[in-house]
Amino acid sequence: MSFVTTARTALSRRATSAGRNESLGGVDGAGRGAGAVVAGDGADYGSGNRSGHPDLALLVVMTGVLITAVDTTIVVLALPEIERALHISLSAVIWVIIGYLLVITILAMQVGRLGDMFGRVRMYKLGFLIFIIGSFLCALSFNEMSIILFRVLQGAGGALIQANSGAVVADTFPPEKRGRAYGFIAVGWSIGAVLGIVLGGLIITYISWRWIFWINVPIGLIALVAAGRVLVEDAERGSKRIDWGGMILLGGGLFCLLWAMTKLTSEPFDLAVGAFFAGGLLLLAVFLAVQARVKDPVVNLSIFRIPTMTPSLFAALVQATANYAVLFLLIMYLQGVRGLSPLDASLLLVPGYVLGGIIGPFAGKLADRTSPVFPATAGLGIQVVALLLYANLGTSAGLWMVVLASVVNGIGGSAFFPGNNSAVMKASTQELFGISSGMLRTFSNVGMVFSFAMAILVAARTIPKRLAFAIFVGTTHLADSVKGPFNSGIHSAFYASAGLMVFAAVLSASRVFSHHHIRGSALGPAAGQGDKLPVPEV
Repeated sequence: MSFVTTARTALSRRATSAGRNESLGGVDGAGRGAGAVVAGDGADYGSGNRSGHPDLALLVVMTGVLITAVDTTIVVLALPEIERALHISLSAVIWVIIGYLLVITILAMQVGRLGDMFGRVRMYKLGFLIFIIGSFLCALSFNEMSIILFRVLQGAGGALIQANSGAVVADTFPPEKRGRAYGFIAVGWSIGAVLGIVLGGLIITYISWRWIFWINVPIGLIALVAAGRVLVEDAERGSKRIDWGGMILLGGGLFCLLWAMTKLTSEPFDLAVGAFFAGGLLLLAVFLAVQARVKDPVVNLSIFRIPTMTPSLFAALVQATANYAVLFLLIMYLQGVRGLSPLDASLLLVPGYVLGGIIGPFAGKLADRTSPVFPATAGLGIQVVALLLYANLGTSAGLWMVVLASVVNGIGGSAFFPGNNSAVMKASTQELFGISSGMLRTFSNVGMVFSFAMAILVAARTIPKRLAFAIFVGTTHLADSVKGPFNSGIHSAFYASAGLMVFAAVLSASRVFSHHHIRGSALGPAAGQGDKLPVPEV
């Protein structure tokens, strides 16, 4: 049976018991809250009417995930060319990546709230529009400042897409079908990552680095038109406010920490670096204190009192910190130790992404039939094995070992993502879909932005940090005399990532012991300390 037929059949069934929440939460029988429904639906799925074309809605969301994934891997390959063409300093070129991720991290929670306030579909389409404009301007960049600023704009569009995509899926599919839907989202990510690698290598080699941004324009326009035709808004919008002060504190704290860590990747510790570290930690401490007292905060701390939500979010953060570093570490190993070109190094990772894309829907279906905890935790365990394989790559190891480890890592990631995403959304009521989806992306992005600095700092303990950084961006190669010591540093970084992945697996497994059954909104914060959150049955 095809995916289209299966999805239509499943979504035509009425809810078996209106008024009850699904396992680990979900939407109440009345179908309350803002809902993104497929064109043709007369009501949201919570009311039992789920006609229309949810498969097309899923395709639109997959496209959004795909273009953001393309933009992640394709820009990594283009860093050397961007550095040379725009005469960007070595320490500044990494902000082409980090700036993009940082703005997504800062905005993800707030734009998720915008979806709850003004409609998730509307904000999702706005994200496409901003992303297209940002990509267009990135292709026209003329110096260091312009490429970084335009990437920040592009990141704002990416934040709107990412923060609302999970909520759109949750609005469109019933809880028992979301895991499989998130599995297909993982397929979109894998396809995008592969396209970024393959197209990036071809475009940079035979055309121009500017086309890695031009290519987003037609894809984004097609997705924008499709979203306008397939998705319509059926929303009961909440009256909330944007926490501008919280955004400034969070953004300032993360920026200070990231600035200090990126400085340490190429320069020794000094007073300025220490001051930025201290300032960043202070701003984040103030941010947390303020969030407990304001109405409509960036992070509603009461959501952490929903059983399974806290371990799910922190598992996403730790997994991202450990896993996103793998790309950087492998590129340093393949380019620095093995002397491969960026394109050849990246092509070795394609099998892992391809197989991961195949596994994703099956892992999501398993999450639907059993519990999201099991595929998510198993996936993290599989990724630990992959990291240990990477940690044992020698200076003359067969490149097939790289492919094998990449495949194992791809399988693990494709089991974790749909399972963990499904767990977060099932633990949330429908009116909190936007907040929960945004928080999930925020936690993952925080891990991603710190992952790079961690990898460089650990891997560069045996050679000068500036040399390690240059190896990553592909502007130099290692002499034979230092390949062995440098490879030892990379091994240490892989072991550090494996340790973090074990911790993420423990967090994920801890959800098995969340047996509390909580109803109503009793766990909301005290009056004046933000909105009370309706807590689903778990």
